[in-house]
Amino acid sequence: MRFDAPVLLYGAGREARSTRAFIAAEAPGTKVYVSVDSGAADVPDTEIIAPPDLPQAIAEGKFGTIVKSPGVSRYRPVFGVAREAGIRVTSNLNLWAEAYRAGRTVIAISGTKGKSTTATLVYLMLAESGLDVGLAGNVGLAPLEIADKHQLVVFELSSYQTADMAFRPDIAAITNLYPEHTDWHRTVERYYEDKLNLIDRDTLFPVALGAGARDNALVRAALRDPKRAIPPLAPFIEDRITAAVARSRLKGSHNLDNAVLATQIAMAAGADLEAVVRGIQRFVPLPHRLEEHPIGGKIFVDDSISTTPEATKAALAAYPGQRIALIAGGHERQQDYAELATLLSPRGVTLLVCLPVTGDRLATATYAAAPEIEVLEAANLEAAMQALSARRNRFDTVILSPGAPSYNQFKNFEERGAAFVALAEQLFGTLA
Repeated sequence: MRFDAPVLLYGAGREARSTRAFIAAEAPGTKVYVSVDSGAADVPDTEIIAPPDLPQAIAEGKFGTIVKSPGVSRYRPVFGVAREAGIRVTSNLNLWAEAYRAGRTVIAISGTKGKSTTATLVYLMLAESGLDVGLAGNVGLAPLEIADKHQLVVFELSSYQTADMAFRPDIAAITNLYPEHTDWHRTVERYYEDKLNLIDRDTLFPVALGAGARDNALVRAALRDPKRAIPPLAPFIEDRITAAVARSRLKGSHNLDNAVLATQIAMAAGADLEAVVRGIQRFVPLPHRLEEHPIGGKIFVDDSISTTPEATKAALAAYPGQRIALIAGGHERQQDYAELATLLSPRGVTLLVCLPVTGDRLATATYAAAPEIEVLEAANLEAAMQALSARRNRFDTVILSPGAPSYNQFKNFEERGAAFVALAEQLFGTLA
């Protein structure tokens, strides 16, 4: 692959660093710039350009390619200006396809929730079948890190990545579809369109649909031809999967749905049933996804990866028969919490602690829908955990499932989850 002009990396995360390494290997003499909106621009062997200086740099023809990190919205005006100036705007994923796609089998999995679990399960099932498979995208390696290491690649892709994905997979899957990331996509309609760009193609290929996608009109329209849908599992196979999930570390009905979908995908790609069952048994929950911590006679569930109301609903459903204290709320993304509020009491929530800023709307909805639930509004996670410590006789299980991103108070969901566990140890590790 040739880079005939300097390159700008917009973003400085893991993908940007792997792109820099790729350019160094493919075109060692290429000049590389980096621009970031916040944080450190710590990509080796790059020159920093501040975002306000990009229009001038574009006008001067300072670079011929911009490689945009997933978290940077493709709808920023600067990218339109760049395209009008003849500058290519691409991604780590598309560079991977240009360099390594040919001759490989690609499975691409997306959806609003469940895609990481499903992709990991597919990878394990195929690996147990003895296939040469790798896992990349939002889990596993960045696309350019996996390079040409495997004949079969399972990609777990966000809507940020599917939005401008320029190649087609051999097998695709959509787990479900709910509103999310409207700040990045600008509108809910565009979010749906960008997510479904994975399957809405002129060249048709098989698609597996999760329980939350099968009856979605937008998904069915993007599918174009119903014959593309991978058929449901035979009843005896689904029975085997249900039994395997019951013996595994996969909790909740949503994870059974994920396992069934993963089985459809894996068997379409050549896995055998016994290997599928072994893959389910090997599954280890992803960090901060229903991660259980027994502390001080209570169960503390770190579900910090939850950034939508749908994810919070699934977390609550995984703990039937428990008296639950739920901690929810975070960065505003204009999501609807009305239905979640109606489900809190039926799912065993006795105490709700709301965090800024979306917690305010959830609290208001809960006051109306379930006045029997004690609702507290806390300024931050530490205050929330202190409030729970003073009411520890009111619950058996504490679930941090915010239903919103973490950016208003934490760097990321990992930092939020780690703080939750640390506070649980500090406040509940020894009974007062």
